[in-house]
Amino acid sequence: MTDDRPRQLARTPPLGWNSWNAFSCEVTDADIRAAADALVETGLRDAGYEYVVVDDCWMASETDREGRLQPSADFPNGMAALADYVHDSGLKFGLYSSAGSETCQGYPASLGRERLHAEQFADWGVDYLKYDNCGDHRGRDAIDRYAAMGDALSSVDREIVFSICEWGRNEPWRWGRNVGGHLWRATDDLVAKWRADPDEFGLGVADALNRMADIDAAAAHGPGGWNDPDMLQIGNGPDSGQSEHEAVDVQRPLTEAERRTHFAFWCLLAAPLMLGTDLTSLSTFDRELLTNERLLAIDQDPLGIQGTPDRRDGDAEVWSKRLADGGAAVAFHNRGDDAREISTHVSAVDVTGGAARYQVCDCWTGNEWETSGSLAMTVEPRDTAIVRVMPQ
Repeated sequence: MTDDRPRQLARTPPLGWNSWNAFSCEVTDADIRAAADALVETGLRDAGYEYVVVDDCWMASETDREGRLQPSADFPNGMAALADYVHDSGLKFGLYSSAGSETCQGYPASLGRERLHAEQFADWGVDYLKYDNCGDHRGRDAIDRYAAMGDALSSVDREIVFSICEWGRNEPWRWGRNVGGHLWRATDDLVAKWRADPDEFGLGVADALNRMADIDAAAAHGPGGWNDPDMLQIGNGPDSGQSEHEAVDVQRPLTEAERRTHFAFWCLLAAPLMLGTDLTSLSTFDRELLTNERLLAIDQDPLGIQGTPDRRDGDAEVWSKRLADGGAAVAFHNRGDDAREISTHVSAVDVTGGAARYQVCDCWTGNEWETSGSLAMTVEPRDTAIVRVMPQ
């Protein structure tokens, strides 16, 4: 690609809301308008959540005679009118398609019609495209299929964030930027569980963290291109949290400790933060969690460094990431069933060393203290303490 314009997009990880986990294939125009309203009313828009993305099943079952996508009867006013409503709310509008003959739910998709559909998206006012990996690939490899849409998006007269949803199957962190991608899925679908059973589809939160620790993807991550461990499952519980491809039995909602871990790590990873719950019934705990300014600042830090593990010692883990102000975010994670103290030292984490004293801020409480280098936090089961450390 020769156009540098797309690289100016997504300089920090995109934040927003996606319809799938809340509404799956039953999504309607009214649901999207209500989500846009809720982003404003809850303060989530003002916290930075700006994209409203309509996932699979918005399309009619047939294209028009030229192959253009058509909205289903559940979107009676059309997608341009819906985009206008979202834009009038001070938000940005996203749509879904797939790099195959069909979407994951069997609706028409974009393989072989990339330029035609990219022009449609631009005409409708789309700001974000989630591009899945379902349908007949017609013998074309992933890089070729995603490059075709990346080239098409770069040719239209609109800036559109390109989200590659390839599930990490072909290591998209190695080629996502080269095909115009601004974020790419590094994992399988996330479900609203701490751990998924081995024979289940999808990953629980702990499973996804294992995956992110194991893959060699952090070097590809940064402004303009982000590793994506999938949408947030905060707020989802029994009978919700479906994957993109099939319903998953969710035995119980994530606990408050597990939700704190989920959000803390997605921020430490500098991951895209795409909400996936019904915002009209968001709990006070979840709203306060998702609008935590200290955590969001870590996610949106302009250096864009992905947090990585410094120590994974049984049930005790320490992860860190360097920040633009010379400090670091440090996470202490307890995977066990009993509370424990987890300790480290500034020399063992990704912070500028050599200072005599360091200022420490607890990102959950805002409490501050000083240390000469030792760091220790008492952490409840499946919870995560996260601090910001700054040389004095």
